[in-house]
Amino acid sequence: MNYRRLPFEQYFINTSLDRNHTRKVTYPIKYTAVKYNAGGLLSFLHIMHEMNYEIHYERSRNVIQLNFEKTTGFTDWFANVVEFSAKYYDAITFENKPLQLRVHHGWGNMYKSIKREVRKKWQEFHEAYPDAETEIVGWSMGSGLAILCCQDLHYNFGVRSHLFTYGSVRPFKAVRYNEAAMKRYLLSTSSDCWNFADINDIISYMPPFRRWMMIRRVDVAMDKGRRFWRLFRVVRYHSHYDEEKLYKLIDE
Repeated sequence: MNYRRLPFEQYFINTSLDRNHTRKVTYPIKYTAVKYNAGGLLSFLHIMHEMNYEIHYERSRNVIQLNFEKTTGFTDWFANVVEFSAKYYDAITFENKPLQLRVHHGWGNMYKSIKREVRKKWQEFHEAYPDAETEIVGWSMGSGLAILCCQDLHYNFGVRSHLFTYGSVRPFKAVRYNEAAMKRYLLSTSSDCWNFADINDIISYMPPFRRWMMIRRVDVAMDKGRRFWRLFRVVRYHSHYDEEKLYKLIDE
């Protein structure tokens, strides 16, 4: 069966639990909550972090799909804002040279808390449906986790997923000497990559420092022109990715 992509807006509708009540959900997502202890201040206060993800198989399209949920509570905001520093994540060999991966501290801890479970469940689906394609989807904070998952599945299983994220954050951190290599490596981890970001969506510029990156940013726009004051209208520009018109030029 040839791979059949859904309309871009449909992935957002499904993974966001139909945030804008379009009533166009094609697959009802039910997220699994995983508690974990990441240490630091919250551990001292005896507060557990929580990570939310979902994986399923769609027979009609022969696709294994993973979804990662947006920011949903206090501990997610703590991870987003307080634990934003770059943290050593892994060291790999790319183009016959060592490449050190550094990621957002909070999101890196989140993904590490469930990576073995994600790998195990993905393997189970892959063994049952060896010809199935893999899709990874996320919105907002979930986009960062989706990007980390894409890199993880490629590194450990060689799978090149179809990646769809919305209001995409930038989970990877390069340094001056490896920035170009990091971009090439991240591009190599997916079969096709659509990290959609409205040009006025402030979340898509987070963390707002040099050399933070996602795999591939795809700019879209609700309104023409990037305006500084629009960055503070988060509800308007961060929650509208279910609008078909955003992707019209891309699909043509």
